[in-house]
Amino acid sequence: MAAFLSLAESQRRIAGYLNRFADAIARQDGATLRPLLAVSSAASLLPLADALSNFSDSSRLVSQSDHIAQFAEILLPLLRSIQSHRLGRFAEAYSSYEKAANSFLQEFRNWETPWAMETVQTIALEIRLLAEKGDRELASSGKSPEKLKGAGSFLMKVFGALAGKGPKRVGALYITCQLFKIYFKLGTVHLCRSVIRSIETARIFDFEEFPVKDKVTYMYYTGRLEVFNENFLAADQKLTYSLARSDPLNMSNMRMILKYLIPVKLSIGILPKMSLLKKYNLMEYSGVIDALKTGDVRLLRQALQEHEEQFLRSGVYLVLEKLELIVYQRLVKKIYMIQKQKDPDKAHQIKLDTIIKALKWLGIEIDTDEGECIVTMLIYKNLVKGYFAHKSKVCVLSKSDPFPKLCGKPVMT
Repeated sequence: MAAFLSLAESQRRIAGYLNRFADAIARQDGATLRPLLAVSSAASLLPLADALSNFSDSSRLVSQSDHIAQFAEILLPLLRSIQSHRLGRFAEAYSSYEKAANSFLQEFRNWETPWAMETVQTIALEIRLLAEKGDRELASSGKSPEKLKGAGSFLMKVFGALAGKGPKRVGALYITCQLFKIYFKLGTVHLCRSVIRSIETARIFDFEEFPVKDKVTYMYYTGRLEVFNENFLAADQKLTYSLARSDPLNMSNMRMILKYLIPVKLSIGILPKMSLLKKYNLMEYSGVIDALKTGDVRLLRQALQEHEEQFLRSGVYLVLEKLELIVYQRLVKKIYMIQKQKDPDKAHQIKLDTIIKALKWLGIEIDTDEGECIVTMLIYKNLVKGYFAHKSKVCVLSKSDPFPKLCGKPVMT
């Protein structure tokens, strides 16, 4: 497309872009400025990119006018980034964009009002997207991917610029969420802690003053962190907050939150309805829920095996695996209910051999020692009230409430 442009037309496009950029800053017009820095996502920059490929002396246009030349340290690398991105040279596009972004951040620090906040947020998004593209390009050519790590370092500078007492601090949560996305992608989630401490303990921030969209994203990522740390009550609170304030019509976002909230709910004894799983296409959890309802350990293991890759990728496999103890509780309860119908006076005495036979019927082979271990663990975790008589190999249940409900409390703590 660039080959059909005349030099005059190319020059006109570049000059027009430069003037719009400088005028937007002079007028403090954030709405006009923001798309001018959206290198990877603004279709409006494609004609400019073609012009840059056709006209090699854009630096002369930048230096021709003081009005524009004062922003040369932003504009020159920005133009290189736009051109590199158009040519599919993403690592180069990222490197140039980071230089432009650093220079823009220096200007932003000097502006008293947050008029360019949306532009800073666009820069934060672009720096992450360009870094991801750059790393994919580097990896495909056998080089070490390093751009996303650099993007994280740059965004920490942005966070520092917003973490003051002035009105700019309202943009800090958006930057935090971009950092979370980078840290989760890189597998360096431990780096989230320092940012979380700043947001949740620093007196300069009032969480309620942040935009709802940013709060929803923040609670989603911090909820996921709590899942990884097995802090299920905190995870439940944060993910539920995120779900309740999300747009119910955005099925993709709702599904993303539920993917983590469902395992949390299961861990604290709350089973979602099958209609919810169907609505959000989360049927991979149906086998797990059936196992919890029926006390069928085999069903749970089959569900985990069938969807192992999916659960591992989400980071919830270990959480679901630990539900096995609740499934054993359900099995022992079913044995108790059957015995109660046959002989109510002796229903609270369950022979270990009966439990082992029930498991064998389900296709689970265990020996006496393993059976004792399961029963002892159920009692220790307060899933079963009573004691185990080792000599007679009998689980003696309490006559009052032998199977305490979880009531929103996790088993694993």
